[in-house]
Amino acid sequence: MNHREQLIDAALSVYAELGSRGATTRRIAEVAGVNEVTLFRHFGSKEALIREALDQCAGRALAIRLPAQPGDPRADLLAFCLSHHRGMFQMRSLIRKSMAEFEERPEVMAMARRITNGVQQEVRDYLDRLREAGLARGPWTTPTATSMLLGVVFADAVGRDCMPEHYPQPAAESVADYVELFVRAITT
Repeated sequence: MNHREQLIDAALSVYAELGSRGATTRRIAEVAGVNEVTLFRHFGSKEALIREALDQCAGRALAIRLPAQPGDPRADLLAFCLSHHRGMFQMRSLIRKSMAEFEERPEVMAMARRITNGVQQEVRDYLDRLREAGLARGPWTTPTATSMLLGVVFADAVGRDCMPEHYPQPAAESVADYVELFVRAITT
């Protein structure tokens, strides 16, 4: 791993643990195993480093796609939701810290909105394709259905370790249940 990648990983880790104020350039460089000069040489500032680290997170999240041609809605949505759940669960501390700092660091939440909007649009477009193909029907609206599915996957991923009594099943089983209930709702 090169210094740039080490710094990005360290920035995400330190930010998730300590928030923006605690994520000092000194601490990030220490966790990355480099000196502060290296951090500034690669990124110029802590803000630029954090922005690039979050941008990479966004890129990974937005790269998860649903099929252009719907096949089996259960399989398609399950693979998509499991991938997103895994990513959010891995980043849950960062997500929670970003939400807690929303008012102080609106630029971080702007990145979160970019991810959320992109993922929501991906699901909306897929649901519209399902309807066009005759694979979904019913009196639901695409925005509401999308929010319902993604909301429960988000809540599970971000809240699972905080409230284990609400999520007694293993994550993969829970996500499969959410998708099953969702598909039943949009296909009847």
